[in-house]
Amino acid sequence: MDPSRLSPDPMSAQGPEAVLPPDPWGFLVVDKPAGPTSHTCVSQVRRAYGLRRVGHGGTLDPAVTGVLPIAIGPATRLLPYLVGDKAYSGVVQLGVRTSTDDLEGEVLERCPVPPLSLEQLEELLAPWRGTVLQRPPQVSAVHVDGERAYVRARRGETIALAPRPIVIESLELLGWDGARGRLELAVRCSAGTYIRALARDLGEALGCGGALAQLRRTAALGFDLTQAVPLARLDLAPPPPLLDPLQALGSLPRQLLEPGQLHSWRCGRPLEAQGPLGVDQAVAIIGVDGILAGIALADGGGLLRPRLVFNAAG
Repeated sequence: MDPSRLSPDPMSAQGPEAVLPPDPWGFLVVDKPAGPTSHTCVSQVRRAYGLRRVGHGGTLDPAVTGVLPIAIGPATRLLPYLVGDKAYSGVVQLGVRTSTDDLEGEVLERCPVPPLSLEQLEELLAPWRGTVLQRPPQVSAVHVDGERAYVRARRGETIALAPRPIVIESLELLGWDGARGRLELAVRCSAGTYIRALARDLGEALGCGGALAQLRRTAALGFDLTQAVPLARLDLAPPPPLLDPLQALGSLPRQLLEPGQLHSWRCGRPLEAQGPLGVDQAVAIIGVDGILAGIALADGGGLLRPRLVFNAAG
């Protein structure tokens, strides 16, 4: 990708958002190991590419491994337009309740695990498929009166967090170790779903308690493990090549600019939509060279109004 073709002049504050893409820019998918925080991973990416403008999509707890999408340069502006669904594989330990709903927290209670058949386990999982209400863990990033829940929990406060609607698209039983009381699950869910809370709720449904023992994120924001690189790879030069931003926008409809429309688009003028679209539907605008030219929002009346313009004209 030639960065000289993506160097805009600033636009008026009243027009669409103009972004100055440096070189490099795009997405990196890190296979996060257990231990480092998501913030630590971002810091390592900044050092590897020599850039400050770096952001991640979806925080992973230190003990959790797997897919951590990282946007570099103006690709950070694309994060709100990525699909929010995520997928995980994990292990639930039954027979224990903890302060954090995972085995990293303080053990509050231990109970015997009832004998369970595979049929009983399937019956246990069935109510958690689809749209359900989930109460976030005490140690979570949910805002409570302007403060993160985990900050208040660390002060010893017990917070009454309200249940929130989430969508669990699929919940599959991968394995059952009855001797150890461990369930292995595969989950595909909406943004805002806490697998720790799911482990807790499954244990509560059985009356013996449950906590998350292991978790690996296998997909997030349209990326999966096949695109991920180990975090240690960033210690080698040169750093890994970045994924084209268009690979992250597969969920959006696309519209190709005609040669005569390029200047108009760069000046922030609306385009005529090539098909019916709902109000505020985001559309990826593609230049004649096949490079992402920006993002437009449909107005519901047949026009696409620029929202994010690369290589904008003054």
